[in-house]
Amino acid sequence: MKLTGWGRYPVVETTVTAPRRETDLIEIVRSGHSIARGNGRAYGDCAVNPDTTVHMKHFNRMLSFDATAGVIVVEAGVLLADVIRICLPKGWFPPVTPGTKFVTIGGMVAADVHGKNHHKNGSFGEYVDWIDLLCWDGEVRHCSPETNPDLFNWTIGGMGLTGIIIRVAFRMLAVETGWIRQQTRVAANIDQAIDLFEAGLDSTYSVAWIDCMTRGASLGRSIIKFGEHAGRGHIEAQTPVVPLFSQPRKSRSIIIDFPTWTLNNLSVRCFNAVYFWKGKTELADSLVSWDSFFYPLDSILGWNRIYGRRGFVQYQCVIPLEQSRAGLRALLNCIAQSGGASFLAVLKRLGTQRGNFSFPREGYTLALDFPVSDRSLHLMKCLDSIVVEYGGRLNLAKDSRLSATSLETMDDRVDCFRHYRQKHGIDMSFFSEQSIRLQI
Repeated sequence: MKLTGWGRYPVVETTVTAPRRETDLIEIVRSGHSIARGNGRAYGDCAVNPDTTVHMKHFNRMLSFDATAGVIVVEAGVLLADVIRICLPKGWFPPVTPGTKFVTIGGMVAADVHGKNHHKNGSFGEYVDWIDLLCWDGEVRHCSPETNPDLFNWTIGGMGLTGIIIRVAFRMLAVETGWIRQQTRVAANIDQAIDLFEAGLDSTYSVAWIDCMTRGASLGRSIIKFGEHAGRGHIEAQTPVVPLFSQPRKSRSIIIDFPTWTLNNLSVRCFNAVYFWKGKTELADSLVSWDSFFYPLDSILGWNRIYGRRGFVQYQCVIPLEQSRAGLRALLNCIAQSGGASFLAVLKRLGTQRGNFSFPREGYTLALDFPVSDRSLHLMKCLDSIVVEYGGRLNLAKDSRLSATSLETMDDRVDCFRHYRQKHGIDMSFFSEQSIRLQI
């Protein structure tokens, strides 16, 4: 069948299999090349193998949950949404979450996802106790910081290129309610935005919507939101608010592809202007649900159809802290001058990172969505050169078009990962369309 990531670009022809038993999974690995796939929420081609793509949807059981210690053991195909549904009413929430709850736990490990709290709490891998990994030789190895530590560390953030994750144990975060105390701040430009982020480093969560179409004194104007988990005392005045609840908002669905002309410079400028005005008029301090704070786009099922039949590319980079102001200015100026229309643009502050091949590093990460076109693909090549100039790198979980040469220039860890895979013969068993393109 023809398969894509969430961005619907590129399209890859592959054989998809969805085993139900571990023995069947072992047989697939022993018989040839493969890569694991979760719920298809990686944006590009990192979860597609040109020969065999292994869909993990049947490995979807929750195996145990220690409601005292907050340690949960799940199979890799379990959705984060289901973890929240089960655990939040018991007073536990994911310690790190990406921008959608429709990802699998195995995918969260493979991409070592980060969230709005990376500057303070790190990435998801910090909370993983152990992994059961189906390896290149058909053996299942138990991996942890103490047992098979090298394999454990390369698997977290390794994009599925060390083996197929079968089971994961990780620690949850104790919370008193499902509500978030949100503070909204307005930044007139990118410098003010960075100043607000730096002043708010004690906040647990922080994220900014950023207008990438403005220039001059308004370059990078932003709406920044800070958040903290609300305690029971914070919601007493909000009766009849339910303290712990796991029911998300009702979702609407987009069932058709939008025409390609829908997203253009004019429509994006209008959207940005309205969104900025709306953000300026919001209450500075408010109480919002966990679902609306962490997963705003999940309220629109199939939102990737907005970009049309050709799909879109998400471009997410991180610029080191000491170069962030100059690097972000250069990126935003390049986008504004090109007339490129990024419908969604998100800025976050990242902290230090220990993962062998994880995306984050201390600095600022900018995520942009571009409809697939010759112009936007050319623009992203220009953005690559700016990222290289300022010592940054790209998020492979979002990538669908980076070149091997650019990756080598951006990330000096590639050689180590490639050598590790070749040394153990892993590269002959597990690879993706992305790893082929990037020569990992």
